[in-house]
Amino acid sequence: MKQKSLFASLDELFHPESVAIVGLPQGMKTGKLFLLALQDMGFAGPIYPVNPNAETIDGLACYPDVAAIDGPVDLAIVLVGRDAGPEVVRQCAGKGVKAVVLFTAGYRESGSEKGRRMEAEMVATARAAGMRLFGPNCMGLYVPASGLSFFPGLCRKPGRLGLISHSGSLANIIGREAEKKGLAFSKAVSLGNEADVQSADLLSYFARDPETDVISAYLEGISDGRYFFDALKTAAAEKPVVLWRVGLTAEGGRAASSHTGAMAGSQRVWQGLMRQCNAVPVEGWDQWVDTMMAFYLLPPVSGRRMAIISGPGGLAVSAAESVGRQGLELAGLSENTKTRLAEHVPPTGTSLSNPVDVSLNAHMDMNIFARAAEITAADAGVDAVCVIGSGLDENTNNAYIDAMIRAQQSSGKPFLIVGIAGMPADTGPHLCGAGVPFFDTPERAMAAYARVVGYYGRRA
Repeated sequence: MKQKSLFASLDELFHPESVAIVGLPQGMKTGKLFLLALQDMGFAGPIYPVNPNAETIDGLACYPDVAAIDGPVDLAIVLVGRDAGPEVVRQCAGKGVKAVVLFTAGYRESGSEKGRRMEAEMVATARAAGMRLFGPNCMGLYVPASGLSFFPGLCRKPGRLGLISHSGSLANIIGREAEKKGLAFSKAVSLGNEADVQSADLLSYFARDPETDVISAYLEGISDGRYFFDALKTAAAEKPVVLWRVGLTAEGGRAASSHTGAMAGSQRVWQGLMRQCNAVPVEGWDQWVDTMMAFYLLPPVSGRRMAIISGPGGLAVSAAESVGRQGLELAGLSENTKTRLAEHVPPTGTSLSNPVDVSLNAHMDMNIFARAAEITAADAGVDAVCVIGSGLDENTNNAYIDAMIRAQQSSGKPFLIVGIAGMPADTGPHLCGAGVPFFDTPERAMAAYARVVGYYGRRA
């Protein structure tokens, strides 16, 4: 399929005007979540429940099968048992459905010959009809702008992050946690087994999608290596692509195979692929979320000169150590900057070199943190500022948050805020919501910033 037609064919799937839910249960069972999710997200088009054993479900008229629906269907979410899947897909093809989300599982990932055969049959049926399949064994689509969701309670605000995930549960979890990190999605897709629509298809789509600025993926395997390589290289040349790949060890490979039927890969080959394509590899949940947040909230930066401002002296040293480990540089502060800092930072127990140690005094007088951040950020030799601190109670902590946001906005330079024990739980969400990334440790802050700098430096 040519790239232009691939983009157009996928784009229309993200904007359906009607949805059928095939196998929607009457009671509060797992499948009911898909109806609740669409209603919670405010899907504006008709929703058609399909259940031959019910006349209505939650006030919606029910249909015995897909063919009986009295209007066009753009998207069908299929919740039936495994053996009924092929027949439902045939009905959807005959109805002219554009795309099917197969929540139904038990196919290739089961390891059985029957499961593999049924999955192949559904793909053949769909392709003969020009219909696309998401899954099997997936949650499907989350597109806030279109009112699509695969779980109730996800953020309704559209954003600039495009997500690809082989895991439905991880897609749901990051969907629920994203707002706390200042993230919002253009589109998120749970692919499951990716029997038809592949991660490479979505990389190609997101590379051209004007609503997506950052691409992120959780992958358990790759269906077509050459296609994936070409799609990834094209996407990463346009936008940051953050990739969390599992299944690269014997243990992870076995787990991935039983989860989505994915084949294990080679760690060495994967690392080479990342280098050649200038993608951004991460390992584990913390790195994944930190790196998505950094690319989403920070501007396209390549400057490595970091200034550190800290109340706790030990964490200042730890941050400086991390600067070196990540291939960054401690910025050299000018004499003018040090003179200006001396006007606001008390002389006892402090340091005006980099790291700038403002000691315990700053935790009681937010003006010290505020002026130190503003003055340091104004130094021409500083590319980015890391601040480690907090207030001592709710009022001083709110003043600290406001001061950091003002300092970042007035300087226009990247700020990284690192939390310390005892900070209120809403500190991070407040900062991230204002576009200032918040990290739990100096090490995580420097690692995430180094990935951003590395990507844009290589791309330049």
